[in-house]
Amino acid sequence: MRLALNLGYLVGADDPQDQLRLARHAEDLGFDSAWTAEAYGGDTPTLLAWLGGQTSRIGLGAAVMQIPARTPAMTAMTAASLDRLTDGRFRLGLGVSGPQVSEGWHGVRFDAPLARTREYLGILELALERRTVEYHGKHFQLPLPDGPGKPLKLMIRPVSEHIPRYLAAIGPKNLELCGELADGWLGIFFAPGFAAEQLGHLAAGRARSGRSEAGRELDGFDVMATVPLVVDPDVERAAQPIRAYAALYIGGMGSREQNFYNRLAVRMGYEAEAARIQELYLTGRQRDAMGAVPLQFIDDTSLLGDVARLADRLQALAEAGLTTCAVSPYGPVEAKLAALTTIAEALDRSGVG
Repeated sequence: MRLALNLGYLVGADDPQDQLRLARHAEDLGFDSAWTAEAYGGDTPTLLAWLGGQTSRIGLGAAVMQIPARTPAMTAMTAASLDRLTDGRFRLGLGVSGPQVSEGWHGVRFDAPLARTREYLGILELALERRTVEYHGKHFQLPLPDGPGKPLKLMIRPVSEHIPRYLAAIGPKNLELCGELADGWLGIFFAPGFAAEQLGHLAAGRARSGRSEAGRELDGFDVMATVPLVVDPDVERAAQPIRAYAALYIGGMGSREQNFYNRLAVRMGYEAEAARIQELYLTGRQRDAMGAVPLQFIDDTSLLGDVARLADRLQALAEAGLTTCAVSPYGPVEAKLAALTTIAEALDRSGVG
């Protein structure tokens, strides 16, 4: 199992130099890759280009670039540019985001996300292979049939023969689509006790793609998840800073009727707790919602403890099928830097690196 660093979102209070320090430290420690995210603050490609110009070895990934934010052709242009600028270190992660961001921020209807993603990836494939792009789907038409446009080919050639493509996926059908069409999965709230169900859907998609042998569907497929990291021997205390993140996603990331993370928590066996967290969050009681997140849920989906406990947890994640553990350290930057050192030591101790 490899270690990666998830830098998360760049928001107004963040110092970009801290992001750079963390990425460089991860590179020095031998981390496989560093990933950035976007919501409606800083965008992913700009930060990755900036980091890429000031690092030399570490892989650089988008986790994610939002599908509703860009046309497939624009994503291909950006991916090819980042691949060239980083000398082949770029990994392209995509996700549909959610209805609030898609419709509220980008003005793009959040309908038929699976079908849209399938067509989006089809166009992306044509463009990145530098074939003439002509596509006539239900959701995308290139060129438009009633105008002066003509089929075009990407002018820039990527360094990589194939830029790795990842999908952020939560629901069963989206997991199958990820397995079928992508090279890796970007997971969230990954718990060893629930992993088999998720990996089963990924494997079903891989089998459908014809890119794998029976019984070895996930060979060569990167099962990656972002895992919160707090180094502290007191597990309950270590869980405290993660409560806000868990409550936001389970309780407030989406509407009462459409929250993919809440549904995930339900499938993981936390139906009553997920309903309670959502009710508290959506009625303005965010602090109570944080307190309602079960410690067991946080511990199962995070890396908490001292170096020995972290080594055991890494071993459990690897045995559950995780191939890249993208840690998201909490606290001030000095604590984050120290946590990266500790988790690298824990990986060495675990014997799964």
